[in-house]
Parts: sequence; structure tokens; C-alpha cells
Amino acid sequence: MQAARKIERPEPAVDRDWWRGAVIYQIYPRSYQDSNGDGIGDLRGIIRRLPHIASLGADAIWISPFFKSPMKDFGYDVSDYCDVDPMFGTLADFDALVAEAHRLGLKVMIDQVISHTSDEHPWFKESRASRNNPKADWFVWADAKPDGTPPNNWLSIFGGSAWQWDTRRQQYYLHNFLAEQPDLNFHNPAVQNAVLDATRFWLERGVDGFRLDTINFYFHSAGLEDNPALPKEQRNDSIAPSVNPYNYQDHLYDKSQPDNLGFLERFRALLDEYPAAAAVGEVGDAQRGLDIVAAYTAGDHRVQMCYAFDFLGPEKISAPKVRNVLETFGREASDGWSCWAFSNHDVVRHASRWGEGEADRTAYLKVLSALLMSLRGSVCIYQGEELGLGEAELAFEDLQDPYGIRFWPEFKGRDGCRTPMVWESKAQNAGFSTAKPWLPVPAEHKVLAADRQAGDQNSLLEHYRRFLAFRRGHPALAKGDIVFLPSEGDTVAFTRREGNEEIVCAFNLGSQPAVVELGGSAGLQPLSGHGFSGKAEAGTIRLGAYGAWFGRRA
Repeated sequence: MQAARKIERPEPAVDRDWWRGAVIYQIYPRSYQDSNGDGIGDLRGIIRRLPHIASLGADAIWISPFFKSPMKDFGYDVSDYCDVDPMFGTLADFDALVAEAHRLGLKVMIDQVISHTSDEHPWFKESRASRNNPKADWFVWADAKPDGTPPNNWLSIFGGSAWQWDTRRQQYYLHNFLAEQPDLNFHNPAVQNAVLDATRFWLERGVDGFRLDTINFYFHSAGLEDNPALPKEQRNDSIAPSVNPYNYQDHLYDKSQPDNLGFLERFRALLDEYPAAAAVGEVGDAQRGLDIVAAYTAGDHRVQMCYAFDFLGPEKISAPKVRNVLETFGREASDGWSCWAFSNHDVVRHASRWGEGEADRTAYLKVLSALLMSLRGSVCIYQGEELGLGEAELAFEDLQDPYGIRFWPEFKGRDGCRTPMVWESKAQNAGFSTAKPWLPVPAEHKVLAADRQAGDQNSLLEHYRRFLAFRRGHPALAKGDIVFLPSEGDTVAFTRREGNEEIVCAFNLGSQPAVVELGGSAGLQPLSGHGFSGKAEAGTIRLGAYGAWFGRRA
């Protein structure tokens, strides 16, 4: 009998553009789920909770650092780029996480912290040993001025000079963050090769992309020129708190250098060796953020997307600001792509930053989330955002963040947005851990636990699930062009167009009813499934307090 001929079936088409319009759920692993009872979240804990993220409707997860680290900055000080810190598990645990995420239809992105290492990284230990060893110039070293002071006036975001004296080399080394986080010297091609090799290591393990920490800090000016003073009226506290003198300088020379573009092109070339790998960069620059995002995402030979701090700073979101930020980006980066976020692990949660004082906090957070997920760009959701978690108020003795400890009490650091997730309202530590958590679980968070909101169609959690499903059903909301429409006061209105689909979106960020006049644009067909109850008639959209409306042009 003739053997049956094997039928060759084509592999499913790879969507290299999956990141465009993706909803990315950020996991801060220390605080997501503890699986082994030590009070600290871990990779096995993330695996346990992946169904929550899949049920939310996210497209990808971004996991903050889990690499080997002395944890001076809670993983953003890496001592081994190619291994998991035992606190979080093992490489086998990570492989299992990737496999389970992919089974659930979730892409996996991880933090790459390559602007600096830990001072315990072998590269730095070798570099500081002498001035003539093979890695002597892998970090940024400079002689003191004749009077012994640092080479220039550059400041650390975490306070004080950006230069630390090293007694072995009798030179200063650069650190834009903690003194225990020395900056790599990207002017050295060997450094670029080393960090690209570390990136390849994770691509080979199946990751789908990267969040690039402090992407505009890779290069410094080789001339080490002093930064000029920034006029008081131009100071912006979106990158550092107002009490930090970092805001007193115009950071022309210590970051955001044009040399970075060449490295980003090398990084993109590496990504393009894999079927659909993508990257999103964090741009920390208060004066030129959108310009940098535009440059870094231009064309198809740099990173796919970046985000600036336009919606992560203290200034409250407003209808005019939304329009200004989006239209400015559209002008500056017509072929670029941004990734928008309202909260992350470094800033006060927007439920507190913007929501306190609003007449109906839950309704306000619902309309904000709908707005975020309707903007042109990709979206980052920070864990707990879908539950409406606010900033935790912690006692000084509970603080872990060195940033907050240094600037207390005027700036309380980042611990308030990093407290553990709340899964079960009546369980010990809200289901996060059976041991004392590394940060306290606030009592006011327990009443917002996932188990209390699940199934309640009026809850914020179910709103996120409902709206993400609505968004998935209308590709124009994920990938389409955006054109703003005339609106006044607290209202924002725009169209999103993709192919033959054009959707009109209108939002009221205020606590009083409002209208949006479309100027005789009749024939709008209302869309359902999003959970809002605005109405449109004869070109007039009527919105309730914190309301929204979505329709398709006939």
C-alpha cells in the first residue's frame, strides 16, 4: 500500500505589525503574585495570574526586570543580563511563563535596562580595577578637575552629582541614577555588541519584544560640557519631582544625543532577524520628549514605538492637552508611532493624581480608560489600573525606594504605586502572599480586589474587559488615523479611520453634561458594546457627566 502523502500546511502568517495598536499590560513582578510564601512576587506567581490578563483582553505583557540584581533599585540595577534572580525563580520558570503566555494568546515583552548596570556587574568590577584593563572604557570615566571636584555639573535624577569618585582608579564615573548604577559607555562599539548579545539571548528564548528603559540615556556628549541652567519658568517636574535640582538644568549634554540613532538602527536590525519582535522605548526628557519620540520611531529602521511623559507627569489631563499632545506628535512624527500610558511603576497612580476630588471617581476612571484606548497609538496599562487602585499612603518606616527615602517627606518616592496587587478581598494579604509582603497591602485597596469586581457589570474591571473587546472589534480604534473635531470645555472629539471604517469618538472629562456639535454631520450610526450611554441627534452629541459616545459614519 502506498504511504499517505504528507500534506504540507503553510505556517500561519506572522503579524509583524502586532505591536501597532497593541494593549500592553505592565507587570511589576515583585508585587504581582507570590507563589512561594516569601512575601515577594515571582515568575510562577505571574504564570498563575496570566488568565486574568488574558480575560482582560490585553495583547501583550511587559514584565519589569527580573534579572540577577543586588536590588538597590529593585531590579533596574542588573548584575547579570542573562539570568533570573533567584528571588523571582529560574530560567526554566521564565520559559514556562513564555509558553503559557503564548498559549493564552499573549505576547511577552521584557524590560531591557542597558543604559547602566549594577556596580556588582562583572563588567564594572573589571572596568574599575585599573585604567588599562580590557573593559577599562566600558563605562564613563573622567578625571577630576584640578580642585578635585567632578568633571562637570551633571546631576543624578536620584539627587546630587551624577559623578561618583572611585578610589581604585582615582577617577569619577558617571551615574544618571544611583551611584550603584554606573552608566555604560555606548561610544565603545564593544559595549554595543555586548548589550545586543544579551538582547539576542532573550529573543532566542522566545520573547516577543522589549521595553527599553531610559532609551535616550544611552549616549552622553563625549566633550562632557556643562549643562546650561534652565530658566525657572521652563522647569518641568514630569521627569523628577519639583524638589529635585535635576529640574534646574537644560539637559543638553548628559542624554538625548544624536549618536543614539545609529545604535537604535543596530538594535532594530537585530529585532528584524526574528519573525515579529518589537520594542517600545521610554523617553525621559521634559523639554524635548515628543521630538525624541518622533526621531526614534521615524521610518522602519529604528524602534517601533516610544512613549514620553506627557501623560505621566503631575499636570492633570485635560481636553486641550489631549488634543495638543496628539496633534503635536502627528505633526512631528507623521510616520512614527507612540505608546500612551497614564500610570506606571515610577509615577503616582492616575486614579489619585487626577481622580481625587472628582464627583464620581469610578465613572471618571472609566471615561479616562476609554479615551486612552481610543487614541492613535499603542497602550500600556499598569497592573491594578483596571481595578482603580489609587496611590498608597505609606509610613516612612515602610518605604523601600531609595529615591523616596532621600527626598522624604516632600517627595515620597515610588513605593505608593508599587504595593501588591489585590486579588481576593477577604484572603490574607488580599491573596498576594501568605507571608508579610515586601510592601504593605493598603486596606482601601482590598475593597477593590479583583474577586469583588469580577461579574459586576458596573465595576471598573468589567468596564476594561468590555471596552477592550469593543476596541478589538473595531480595528480603526487600534490602527487608524486620527483627526480631531471641534469641541469645547471638557470635551474631546475625533475620528479614527482605517480602510473603509470611520469611527467618531466623543468624550466628556467633566462632571457636568456637555454637548459636541458636529456641524450638521448627520447620518451617524451609534455603536454599541462599549458601555456608555451618550446620544447623537442631527449632528449633536449629548454626553452625560464623564460620558462618551461612539458612532460610525453612514
